Amino acid sequence: MKREIVRSSRIQEEYTVVRHPSGLTILLCPMEGFSSSYAMFTTKYGSVDTSFKRAGDKEFFEIPAGTAHYLEHKMFESEDGDAFARFAKTGASANAFTSFDKTAYLFACSDQFEESLEILLDFVSTPYFTPENVAKEQGIIGQEIRMYEDNADWRVLFNLLEALYINHPVRIDVAGTVESISHITDQVLYRCYNTFYHPSNMVLAIAGNFETEKALAVVDKVLKPGQNVEIIRKAVEEPQDLAKEYVEQNLPVATPLFAIGFKNKSQGPRENFENMVLDEMLIDIISGETTPLYKGLYQDGLINAGLSGEVMASRDYICTIFEGESRAPKEVYRRLLKEIERVRREGIEEDLFRQVKKVTYGRYIGMYSKPEAIASVMTNTYFANMGLYDLLDVAADVTKEQLERRLQETLAQGALSVVCAQPGQGE
Repeated sequence: MKREIVRSSRIQEEYTVVRHPSGLTILLCPMEGFSSSYAMFTTKYGSVDTSFKRAGDKEFFEIPAGTAHYLEHKMFESEDGDAFARFAKTGASANAFTSFDKTAYLFACSDQFEESLEILLDFVSTPYFTPENVAKEQGIIGQEIRMYEDNADWRVLFNLLEALYINHPVRIDVAGTVESISHITDQVLYRCYNTFYHPSNMVLAIAGNFETEKALAVVDKVLKPGQNVEIIRKAVEEPQDLAKEYVEQNLPVATPLFAIGFKNKSQGPRENFENMVLDEMLIDIISGETTPLYKGLYQDGLINAGLSGEVMASRDYICTIFEGESRAPKEVYRRLLKEIERVRREGIEEDLFRQVKKVTYGRYIGMYSKPEAIASVMTNTYFANMGLYDLLDVAADVTKEQLERRLQETLAQGALSVVCAQPGQGE
């Protein structure tokens, strides 16, 4: 096994990167003073991976929306029972999730770490799909989809993504639709599993209280040497135009929810993650609680105490989102656009820049304080061709001029999504 120690001179921390003969990359960060351990076994396969082929295949394989999430549900099943029952015997708390670009299986424990790690690696490496158990899951996931269709927060987000993106599958709900999952079969699941769940497309991140050599011995026991699998994902041709500028939906809410999104230009996995840090700072500079925009919106009763922002970034998309509650979301949108143009024209105030930079750096420092956060950051940065400490370096080294240049090229094409109260509600 090839080993590399990655150190940060900035915070005097380190972790180990191991290339296992199976093709798996293992990221290990032992942390002194912690009683708990956290492990995350993740495949680079999410809801946006809807068309792919392996090297040697003649044609791309098109799969129904929601397949990655469906597969995650089925992975916990085996011929002898389910993985949760096995974890219960070791006292570990296990879970899984599917996002746009990855599927992760994880556990936290304070005892019997090696036993729990073996369970994690074993069940993720041992699929069990039958026509019967796959068909049974359709009703369960269908019910989950219908539940989210009535969730106002969920709907305002995906309505926004549908407005921002014309072709990119990020516009489709991670779970798919009731219609799309009806086409998922055991053969489809096996095809996806055999492609994306190969160790060479996966990463194991471990942080907290554990012994490196014992963890590696467990990996050796479960995973055997093998050849890497080359996966070719069909490139998505996504124009810079918006699908629509405004979308509104009526749901039972007390106050209208809104999300304002800006479709930024994707520049590749690493560049998108570096720009994510800059865009997070721009959110605080434009709409943070100390800014003229926030104070004005709050004093005029256009927002309640909460106006938040986030950046969604992955290998081939990046967008900035502002969200909150308002009885006049269109006015909030108008004022936001006006403030963006003002800051573009006048530049970023030096004191505000220093304050935001300090807060951002502190936020990224905070990610290194908990095992679960470190495991997550190790995973995300690895898939972006970065190291654990690279985002911290971006936050520490950013200049005001760099942020101003970024502002000139981003936050340009915006869309507004609103979830309003149902007609007649509250009258």
